[in-house]
Amino acid sequence: MRIICPAFSCRKNITVTSDIHALAECGIILAAVPTQYMPGLLFSLKNHLPAAPVVICAKGVHLETGLLLPDAIAQVAGLRNPLAVLSGPNLAHEIAAGLPAAATIAAGDENLARDLAEALRTPSFRPYAATDVMGAALAGALKNVIALAAGMVTGAGLGENARAAIITRGMAEMMRLGAAMGARAETFMGLAGIGDVMLTCHAPTSRNFSCGFALGQGQSLTAIMENRKSVTEGVMTVEPALVLARKHGVELPICAVVAAVVNNEINVGAALAQLMSRPLKIE
Repeated sequence: MRIICPAFSCRKNITVTSDIHALAECGIILAAVPTQYMPGLLFSLKNHLPAAPVVICAKGVHLETGLLLPDAIAQVAGLRNPLAVLSGPNLAHEIAAGLPAAATIAAGDENLARDLAEALRTPSFRPYAATDVMGAALAGALKNVIALAAGMVTGAGLGENARAAIITRGMAEMMRLGAAMGARAETFMGLAGIGDVMLTCHAPTSRNFSCGFALGQGQSLTAIMENRKSVTEGVMTVEPALVLARKHGVELPICAVVAAVVNNEINVGAALAQLMSRPLKIE
């Protein structure tokens, strides 16, 4: 497992390694690989892992199982290790530069969450302990889809009013699905929720926002992806997110039009017109 944490390079207790045998001495394992590879990788490594907590450092929905990462890992990898989710408004290049940042570290056991937060804390990185693992994982997944939508309206030149509306109503969609799945509302008002949404929907360097921006300018998804070396998780998350929503009887209109744009069924202008023509309702 390769762990890239430049911001922690001054910490003697954190090791970057590709040697699976080195895992035997780890007290905490940071799993920092793309969402779609995470469950399979941990399955292949499970016989080499010590009884140490595994911190999930990716965001999204696993396509093969249709599950959020904590559930997908439990089902596919069959790990007995305690799982935690690290999520929040964290652009990697800023953390690497040592700029100040904060995040949520969620684990089912509050004491474990506190211990992990203390272990990962640096002078420039402040984790906050939480116990809503489902909420943190769901917020981290859906914010990428909302960032695609925010990028689309911005790239199409539809104005800041439209972007603000997309972000606000996108948050409402996240919270509705979260409530149906048993997550806590306050999680979506914290770093893993609104904090990450604010960053990802405004930062030009955000992979999901920049992808949406290019789509809004009329570029095809194929052309955008051909020029990218990094993963744009929102593109892969939107369809399984809609499946999750249907399973729980929740409507996600913004996610639905993002899926339609990504699948080249409608353009951004038509997508926004579709949202604007929906029946009025009480906020």
